[in-house]
Amino acid sequence: MTENSKLIQGRTGAWEIVMGLEIHAQVASNAKLFSGAAVGFGAGPNEQVSLIDAGFPGMLPTLNKYCVEQAVKSGLGLRAQINLKSQFDRKNYFYPDLPTGYQISQLYHPIVGEGVVEVEAEDGSFFNVGIERLHLEQDAGKLIHDLSPTESYVDLNRAGTALMEIVSRPDIRTPEEAVAYVKKIRTILIYLGTCDGDMEKGNLRADVNVSVCRAGNYHKFKETGDFSFLGTRCEIKNVNSFRFISQAIQYEARRQIEILEDGGSITQETRLYDPTAGETRSMRSKEEAQDYRYFPDPDLLPLVLEQAWIDAIKADLPELPDDKRRRFMSEYGLSQYDAGVLISEQAKALYFEAAAKGRDAKLVSNWVTNEVSARLAADGKDFSDNPLPAAHVAQLVELIETNVISSKIAKEVFDYVWNGEGSPAEVVEKHGLKQVTDTGAIEKAVDEIIAANPDKAAAVAEKPQAIGWFVGQVMKATGGKANPAAVNDILKAKLGL
Repeated sequence: MTENSKLIQGRTGAWEIVMGLEIHAQVASNAKLFSGAAVGFGAGPNEQVSLIDAGFPGMLPTLNKYCVEQAVKSGLGLRAQINLKSQFDRKNYFYPDLPTGYQISQLYHPIVGEGVVEVEAEDGSFFNVGIERLHLEQDAGKLIHDLSPTESYVDLNRAGTALMEIVSRPDIRTPEEAVAYVKKIRTILIYLGTCDGDMEKGNLRADVNVSVCRAGNYHKFKETGDFSFLGTRCEIKNVNSFRFISQAIQYEARRQIEILEDGGSITQETRLYDPTAGETRSMRSKEEAQDYRYFPDPDLLPLVLEQAWIDAIKADLPELPDDKRRRFMSEYGLSQYDAGVLISEQAKALYFEAAAKGRDAKLVSNWVTNEVSARLAADGKDFSDNPLPAAHVAQLVELIETNVISSKIAKEVFDYVWNGEGSPAEVVEKHGLKQVTDTGAIEKAVDEIIAANPDKAAAVAEKPQAIGWFVGQVMKATGGKANPAAVNDILKAKLGL
């Protein structure tokens, strides 16, 4: 993507968007960050709340070592610096779903420091997004406003749940880049097994910090590090879908540009995105760190890690998306695009590899990313819920490779297989779908069609591409079962081409 394509034209000239994102990812853990209370979706209100989560006096937090391990693993997956010493702070604010009156978080000394994530854009190019830090913190509870016209209810099931907040540098320039970045972070965390990435349940959501500045100012910022070149930012809180992230950014950027072009100024504030109205709305003025009166949590000692423990976690990391994409390209001869589509979902990549063993990898890739993906999408499922065994795709491709069926018949076979009629080989036998390779039978069909259409046969000499009509007629006459290559060879011989 060129710099010019990142510009937005206003009434008074060109503008550019500058964004940094804070991704809140729920740690995949069976217990909360500082208590033994269970973590899970779907429990009844306040059924997963310990005395610690409820903020009872005298309750002391105990750090969950597994959550620390998950944070370290995530930091390594982001190729970021793991800090051997970190510290938990109290972030003080008062809200009905925060019974302690503070959130335990990490501001000054996070567990994970700087890193860089390489992100693939829609056009196949790559851009880098700097990671400022990853820190651990508690989630708050949840307020429910729609059960009563006069009261709000508090559910503390989420209170104390471990979150990883991944804070990026202001390196993101377009709504498309923002979506691609969140998708990449989500994919990495799912591969690592440190977050399930379920955005519908709120297990991964993003705060999007949006500002606009005049064209060219972002380049000056990158050269100097001077934030005065950038505009005043507004934070859009808790956006939990890729579509909403894109829509919220587009609306907010236009809103800010219109204010500035009318001679106004941007107020730094926190905003919410209303997907029904398609607009962002002011929530509150944007707080700074001093507003929260951060101080080290007196109940928690500094967290000190051993390098040997970090090295052991690193040695046990799974293959990450970037490494898998490169391997798919080198080992299976796939294009960058095909490999990128396959590795975008861990379950899809595993499914492909299971089906591709000993088969034409490109052909398997096409079936996995086209037919199988389309059927799953139509049924509202993803590859983790795929009812079709990878072995069936492998067998289908084998039948094509060995000329038992044609590519066209394969789609018919696939329909039967998807609907539960058996394996591809069983379907071919049951429905008599084997490809006709008997050249005698094909030649007979060719002779009959040529004899019935002498004028078209004569015209082929002057217009060779007209042979396609004859191919179609032969395939029709043989019920689509004739070997296309044999049909072409016999037609060319009969028509003198």
